[in-house]
Amino acid sequence: MPRTHRKKSKSAYLINFFFVTVGAVVMALALELFLVPNDIIDGGITGISIILSELTDLPLGIFLFFINLPFLFLGYKQIGKSFTFYTLYGIAVMSVMTQLLHHVHPATNEKLLAVGFGGVLLGAGVGLVLRFGGSLDGTEIVAIILSKKLRMSVGQLIMIINLFIFTAAGFVFGWDSAMYSVFAYYLAAKLMDIVVEGIDESKSVTIISVEHAEIADAIMQRLGRSTTLLYAKVGYSQEDTQMIYCIVTRLEVAKLRDIVQEIDSKALIAIQAVSEVMGGDLQKKNVH
Repeated sequence: MPRTHRKKSKSAYLINFFFVTVGAVVMALALELFLVPNDIIDGGITGISIILSELTDLPLGIFLFFINLPFLFLGYKQIGKSFTFYTLYGIAVMSVMTQLLHHVHPATNEKLLAVGFGGVLLGAGVGLVLRFGGSLDGTEIVAIILSKKLRMSVGQLIMIINLFIFTAAGFVFGWDSAMYSVFAYYLAAKLMDIVVEGIDESKSVTIISVEHAEIADAIMQRLGRSTTLLYAKVGYSQEDTQMIYCIVTRLEVAKLRDIVQEIDSKALIAIQAVSEVMGGDLQKKNVH
């Protein structure tokens, strides 16, 4: 019998709303105190909104809210109700805050400083909202839908969309501003990844060796990490064997590799990045 869906507690919803609010406010600060006053834009719908605001003299918040609305309806079908609700709330907060901050004196008129601080704040704001269930830009939704029809990755489509947006910014604000905008977008994307995925990146390691028992014991004794043995079958000989699976920090990868190769120089080691690890007995044991 399938389990019934467990609803989130009120405290969980409040935490999500709090961080979505903080993320939206931080993004508005990045736009109005650093980027927009220095003719630097973001990618996606935010970039389109900044360009349209410059061309029409209408408030940026109006474009941010209304251009995103159609994509929110698409997001409701593609990703779900809670995502759409958090996104609508985040975009509304961001739009109102950009209007409130529009007449505030910019934090700096130096473009390099604006790129640096604006890009970092932008990435932090967007990353917070993404981490807690929403989004501040409908470009990703468009890319998800188009990727299914065009057989292109979401990342490739976002890159193509932003290429047109930054080219348009070159004609509106000048090519220097367009190039500064590319750097600000790059900084924002990198910081967004850190906020969403975490700074303490872990590695998952799969080891195939005839000495699997000794290697698993050595990892436990010398590295302090627990392991999982997975039953497998060798494709060529059809012999039963066991694979070792464990999760370590990136600082422990070199030591783990030395441990394995010391026991079996022919062992196959596959290492992959893990953005987030939750649950399980992942506490590091005392090393003997």
